[in-house]
Amino acid sequence: MTAPIASPVNSSPANPGPASSVSVYPVLGLPEIAAGSDLGQLLGSALDAPASSGGLRLADGDVLVVTSKVVSKAEGRLRRAADREAAIDEETVRLVAARGSLRIVENRLGLVMAAAGVDASNTEPGTVLLLPEDPDRSARELSDSLARTHGVRVGVIISDTFGRVWRAGLVDQAIGAAYLQPVQDLRGAKDSHGNELAVTVTAVADELAAAGELVKGKVDGVPVALVRGLGALVSEDPGPGARALLRPSEDDLFALGTAEARALGRAEAVYARRTIRSFTTDAVAPEPVERAVAAAITAPAPHHTTPWSFVEVRTPAVQKQLLDEMLAAWVADLRADGFSETAIAKRTKRGDVLRGAPVLLVPCLTMVGSHTYPDARRNGHEREMFLVSTGAAIENLLVALAVEGLGSAWISSSMFCRPTVREVLDLPEHWDPMGCVAVGHPAAPAPERPPRPVDAFLLRR
Repeated sequence: MTAPIASPVNSSPANPGPASSVSVYPVLGLPEIAAGSDLGQLLGSALDAPASSGGLRLADGDVLVVTSKVVSKAEGRLRRAADREAAIDEETVRLVAARGSLRIVENRLGLVMAAAGVDASNTEPGTVLLLPEDPDRSARELSDSLARTHGVRVGVIISDTFGRVWRAGLVDQAIGAAYLQPVQDLRGAKDSHGNELAVTVTAVADELAAAGELVKGKVDGVPVALVRGLGALVSEDPGPGARALLRPSEDDLFALGTAEARALGRAEAVYARRTIRSFTTDAVAPEPVERAVAAAITAPAPHHTTPWSFVEVRTPAVQKQLLDEMLAAWVADLRADGFSETAIAKRTKRGDVLRGAPVLLVPCLTMVGSHTYPDARRNGHEREMFLVSTGAAIENLLVALAVEGLGSAWISSSMFCRPTVREVLDLPEHWDPMGCVAVGHPAAPAPERPPRPVDAFLLRR
């Protein structure tokens, strides 16, 4: 473990490192670290030891990669905890995924990792180690301590072990950093073919943490590595720290595990359905509508039937004819009721939501598979069963549209002029339109809907 690991590093405007090689050395000679240990002083002594015992003379621009365990021990982050799970609970801010006893969580530092970083290895039985209180501060203080005693400015990385999405094995990553730019933004630079880099932001601190682990190892008792040859990355100011590497959960495509995301989706799906009355002019792709109809037809129905169908109206001329004739029938009814023209205009304006939607869906009750009885009472109940089933299908449709990111509004108007709708859409006589659903991309997000207490709607016996 005493030999350096060297590799070439290209110099270019996109990669300002002036070194032609990078060397990584294990730092030997550190004693067991205990609470209150002066880690800066102990590390300085180890680095000043004779070269024959593995000592290295610290130089400006060096980078030290320090395992978080020794920092935690020095800072007294050891807990007497017979129950490691209780310590994990205390450090957890958000559960990301759980599989059996394994928990991937976001901890108080904003790190997403197994067990919140609570570690029961390399510590006495019956104890656990928590991560440093503020790893960026720990890195800054360690660099400042070495600057005072050795007159050099070094970058410091505090590292810890992480699993990786879609990849087997563990790697060390930076959880704290100081006097080092943790990321290298190459966007706008050009590659060797002249192509402009659009998304390349390199996690330099993580790369250095992983490189340091090559000479530290998990079982060799070497908690610190020295990286030499990347002085251009070391800065005169502490920099933003490793927090710059954290991606906010709201921007993370993998903010939850698969099972947890599905569970959340199931829990929120119904509440995602809102009545949307204003749409953009953006076209609605056919696939999400088809998926929503596929969800609609999973609704329960009497006698193992499928007693409903959906009519999709996309052709602008057909939409206009349908809505114009529905409006005429509505106006005729209101005039017959004695409403004034002003009152009629006010009432019929409610239907304008249908005219602003790119797609109209007309759910129809077909009564296919229904039973016929010799009396009106049972025939009436039979129809009621099928009406309830149609309502379930329509609700499935609306919820599925919301899940697809589409807005919708169910308007009942087609129920009041069924012959007109059947004629315009050329539907069979036994198809009864059950309203009309406007579908489109919402022009604005729906306002928040506060939860309602169920006591007024839930009768208990």
